[in-house]
Amino acid sequence: MNKQVIDELLSAMIRSEDDVSDLLFTVGKPPFVEAHGCLSEFPIKTAAPVFGSQEIDELADHIINGDERLRADLANCGSCDCSYALNDVARFRVNIFKQNGRHAIVMRKLQSEIPTLEKLGLPPVFREIIKERTGIVFVTGATGSGKTTTLAAMLNELNQTQQIHIVTLEDPIEFLHPHQRALFHQRELGKDFPDFARGLRAALRQAPRVILVGEIRDRETMEIAMTASETGHLVFTTLHTINAGQTINRILGMFNKDEEQQLRQRLAETLRYVVSQRLVSKVGGGRLLVTEIMGSSLRTRETLLYGESENRTFQEIIEAGSTLAWHSFDQSLLKAYEADLITEDTTIIFCTHKNKMRRDIDMLKKLRNRTFEAPSGLRMQDAIKGPAASIP
Repeated sequence: MNKQVIDELLSAMIRSEDDVSDLLFTVGKPPFVEAHGCLSEFPIKTAAPVFGSQEIDELADHIINGDERLRADLANCGSCDCSYALNDVARFRVNIFKQNGRHAIVMRKLQSEIPTLEKLGLPPVFREIIKERTGIVFVTGATGSGKTTTLAAMLNELNQTQQIHIVTLEDPIEFLHPHQRALFHQRELGKDFPDFARGLRAALRQAPRVILVGEIRDRETMEIAMTASETGHLVFTTLHTINAGQTINRILGMFNKDEEQQLRQRLAETLRYVVSQRLVSKVGGGRLLVTEIMGSSLRTRETLLYGESENRTFQEIIEAGSTLAWHSFDQSLLKAYEADLITEDTTIIFCTHKNKMRRDIDMLKKLRNRTFEAPSGLRMQDAIKGPAASIP
C-alpha cells in the first residue's frame, strides 16, 4: 500500500461514523472503528475483505517512516508510540504492537480543536485548580478516559488568563496550543527529548512556571516531578489509576519501603489535587464524563502522613469535602442519575460502594414517587360541614 491508498482508507474510516475515536487494525480481520466506546467493522473492497500480515506490516512501515528509534522500540519492547498526520483531516496518536508474533495497530484520533472547561462541562472547581502556584496535580483514569483532553482544557484556560511560561513533555503532542497570554513550548518524546526523566530534568532549567508531564511511568520521573513541585513549579501529570486512594498507593509503590515515611511527608507538602475520571454510557447515546476530586486539606495531609485507617479513608474525606467542591465518583454518578443522564444499571456498574448506591437510588425513587396532595379549600369545607350537619 502506498501513501495515497493508506490516507484514503484512513479518511474513509474517519468519515464512516460520527465521533470516531479510534481506528484498529489486526491480522485476519477487517479494520475496525470505535465511536462512543463501541466497535464496528469497516468493510474494505478487496479480494479478501480482511487485513493480512503484509498489509499490516506495510501500514506500520508507512507510519514509522524509517524512524530508527521506533523500529528499535518495536523490536526490543514489543510496541512503539508515535503520531501520524492525515492532511487536513486528522492527527493520530499511534501504538504499533506485537501480538502472537504479528503486528497490530491502534490509532487514536486527536482533536484538532483545543477544548475549553465549559465545552467539556467540567465542574467549577477546575478554575480553582489552575490558580495553584506550586505543587503537583494528578489527573488519573484508565486509558481513553479523557485525561489528556482535561489537561488540555486546563492549560488552555491558563493560556487565556495568565502571562506565564508553560513547558509540556508529551508522547506524542496531541493539542497544539497557540501563544496567547502564555508562552508555550511543547516537546515530544523521541523527537525533542529521549525520555521523560531527562526531559523533565531539562525543563527545570528552562524557566517554566507550569510543567506538564504527559505520563509518569517510573520512579525517576516521579522523583523529579516532586522536586519540581517543591522548587516553585506547578506540575500537571497523569497516572493510570482509578481513584485517589489507588493513586497514592501507586506513588508509594514506586519507592522502597524504607523511603515511605519521607515520601509521605513530601506528598503531604506538595500534593494539591487528585482528579480521577471515567467515561460512562449516556442515556440517548454518547458518553458522559464523571469525576472524583480530592484536594489538599488538614485531613488529607494527615491521611497522607499516617495512611488510611478504619475511621480515616480518602473516600470518606472526599465525600465530606462538598463545601470545598470535592466529590466522589459515587456522588457524581448519583447526581447524573438524578438528572436522568445515565441509567440505574450504569450507575450501579461504575459506582464504588454498590450496596450504598442501591439504597440511595431506592431513596431517590421513593422521593420521586411520593405525592403530597394537600386538600383543597372545598374539601376542607365539606369535611367541616359533614360532621356539623349530623349534630342534632
